[in-house]
Amino acid sequence: MGVSGSGKSSLGRLLAGRLHVPFAEGDDFHPGANIAKMAAGQPLDDADREPWLTSLAAYVRDATRAGRSVVISCSALKRVYRDRFRSAGPGVWFLYLELDREVARARVARRAGHFMPVALLESQYAALEPLGGDEAGLTVHADTAADIVLARAQAAIAGFEARG
Repeated sequence: MGVSGSGKSSLGRLLAGRLHVPFAEGDDFHPGANIAKMAAGQPLDDADREPWLTSLAAYVRDATRAGRSVVISCSALKRVYRDRFRSAGPGVWFLYLELDREVARARVARRAGHFMPVALLESQYAALEPLGGDEAGLTVHADTAADIVLARAQAAIAGFEARG
C-alpha cells in the first residue's frame, strides 16, 4: 500500500516471486471510467472507488476461500478500505511503502505511459491514513533498497503467519 510512485507494483511483483504466489496489479481492478478520470487529472472520491474496492475485496475473498495466498498492489490509502479487505480475508497483511512527497513527485514525473499524473499526488496524500500500529503489517520507507524491504517483509509475514 502507498501513494503513487512508492514502488507498490515493482516490489509487489518481487515479493510475489519470492513467496511463489500470484501477483495482482490493483490498478487493473479500476473501471475504465476511473482510469479516464485520473488521466484527466481529476481525483477519485469514495463513490468512484466503490466498484474498485468491491472488485479487490472479491478477489481477496476468492483467494481466501481457495486457501491461496496472493500479493496485491493497491494504494489502500484509508483505513476503512483496509478494513474492508481484512473483512474479505482474515489473513490480510499490509506492507506500507512510506514515501516523501518530493520523491513521489519526481518518480511519478519520470514514469512514462502511466495514467496517474503528478497533479493527483496531493489528493492521495490528503486521503492517506498511514498503517496503524494495531493493523497487521509493516511500514518501510520506500527509498529503502528493494532487497532490504523484501527481507523485512518476508520476516514480518512469517511472524504474522506463525501467530495465525
